[in-house]
Amino acid sequence: MAELSRASGIPVATIKFYLRERLLPAGERTGPNQARYGEEHLRRLRLIRGLLEVGGLSVATARGVIDAVDSELPLTQSFGVAQRAVSATIDPADIDPEALAGIDRLVEGWRVSGDNPGRLAAAHVLQTFESLGQRDERNWFSRYAAAALLVAEADLDQVEARGSREDMAETVVIGTVLGDALFSGLRRAAQEHVSTLRYPVPSEPDRTPTRE
Repeated sequence: MAELSRASGIPVATIKFYLRERLLPAGERTGPNQARYGEEHLRRLRLIRGLLEVGGLSVATARGVIDAVDSELPLTQSFGVAQRAVSATIDPADIDPEALAGIDRLVEGWRVSGDNPGRLAAAHVLQTFESLGQRDERNWFSRYAAAALLVAEADLDQVEARGSREDMAETVVIGTVLGDALFSGLRRAAQEHVSTLRYPVPSEPDRTPTRE
């Protein structure tokens, strides 16, 4: 375990915690107090840290996601596990039916289940937008839907590029959990880029002097 700690940069106490919480599989026993750890443990440690530190998952939620990776669940169901891990629990009864209908119109033709956490979350956001008087002036919402479809295609292309079922399931999890953080960061960078192009700040020499 000391070697695993050195190779991963993770303290022994933290590795033991991951073992106790069933996030990390046990090593191969080589003696009463010794076990052998390999490359698969290093890879799993990187996944655990990514889910906890970048994805912001709780230990219990991360365990459920990792269990989905290790299972034989169909990839569509693995997506569902990962989606629910990063989504707030929303009671459909708390959402205005008109907001749900609005989302359904936006994603018309998509194969989306009624209890999909993304559908519910999007309807909740749409309901909040409308309560704040934010109107869809220039196809705001439909352009978001189109962008989401492009991102989903990119996600699945990446999954299909992997070899084994385990590699594909791991990419499903990483892409869903960490992909949210990546897209959020890129969106903020893009907003600065586009706003700078549309509303440039005059440089100091270009500013018209004021009279006192």
